[in-house]
Amino acid sequence: MTEAYVLDWVNLALRFAHVITGIAWIGSSFYFIWLDLRLSVPPRNPESPEVAGDLWAVHGGGFYHAQKYQVAPGTLPEPLHWFKWEAYFTWITGFLLFTVVYYANAGALLVDPAVAPVGEAMAIAASVLLLPAGWFLYDGLCRSGLSGRAFLGVGLVLVLALCLGLTQLFAGRGAFLQAGVMLGTLMAANVWRVIIPSQKALVAAKERGEPADAALGLRAKQRSVHNNYLTLPVVFTMISPHFAFLYANEWNWLVLFLVFLAGAFIRHWFNLRNQDRQGIGWVIAALAIGVALAAALAPRAPAGGTATFAEANRVIQARCVACHSASPTHPTAPVAAAGVMLDTPREIAAWAARIHERAVVTRTMPLANLTAMTEEERDLLAGWFAAGAPAE
Repeated sequence: MTEAYVLDWVNLALRFAHVITGIAWIGSSFYFIWLDLRLSVPPRNPESPEVAGDLWAVHGGGFYHAQKYQVAPGTLPEPLHWFKWEAYFTWITGFLLFTVVYYANAGALLVDPAVAPVGEAMAIAASVLLLPAGWFLYDGLCRSGLSGRAFLGVGLVLVLALCLGLTQLFAGRGAFLQAGVMLGTLMAANVWRVIIPSQKALVAAKERGEPADAALGLRAKQRSVHNNYLTLPVVFTMISPHFAFLYANEWNWLVLFLVFLAGAFIRHWFNLRNQDRQGIGWVIAALAIGVALAAALAPRAPAGGTATFAEANRVIQARCVACHSASPTHPTAPVAAAGVMLDTPREIAAWAARIHERAVVTRTMPLANLTAMTEEERDLLAGWFAAGAPAE
């Protein structure tokens, strides 16, 4: 077995595990925020005067009665269920996946000499160090005592600075994923460093027979709400590599920031809706961002003449077939990359639009320009596509 083949299996296993644990984590986050916002306060059917709110629900053919205590019950029940391993394993599998895909291919996916003169080792070191740096900055901001509005304002400025800084240091695709990994690290660290320790302190106080500190619960709730708002932006960065038009442009930093806002707006609308409050304006704002980005990023027709299939085919055979073939020769492609094969005229014609988009419009192919496609060759492909992408 080749090294590339083994790495593909590792990639698949980690990606599958990351998706599974991520669904579990995000699902529990969405559910408990929904539960908090849907509680009847005061409770309708409390089992104890210490209950702050309750909720009745029906699901899977049964009825459920959930209750939330003001701080903690008089006696802790057994067993007491915790929600933490979903977060931990989502981060662990995500970081390992980032390592296998981006650190192992830093020269192609993380580094772009046209963006910054940074070597592979330096890019990887910067990526790793940014993870704890982002957490300490965010945690310090949370502990600063700023009002909610001030925290939001400063936080948005920092996110904008992050988007700009990352896209000036890493390749566009790598910058988007680095932003996602940093946000995911904040979320996991919130669970590890704040939420779970606060809950453990509440449990320990009850076990000692001491009054539980309500401030601990409030601190944990704050971080849980932050995680809730970060989920959609993080999910977006995870799927962004599939859409080169997002990151392969000079305004990619603004695209990243605006989609971050749109995701937060959508999440806010859901939270308002769960309180039976009107907030359609947030949805309209998110849709407006999407429409504006679609219009701004629309490809422009390339200038120039036309080219024949023979001219285009010479470029494709020299620059593309090493990875996109039934029998690839490039060491990073044990099988045809993305399932795209360009061995025959029929296959080339079938993938004409994709060839034009990736090699001419976004210039993200060849990957990291490993086969050194020239501007003249890109112009030939543009001319061939403008001529109707003939296959003979």
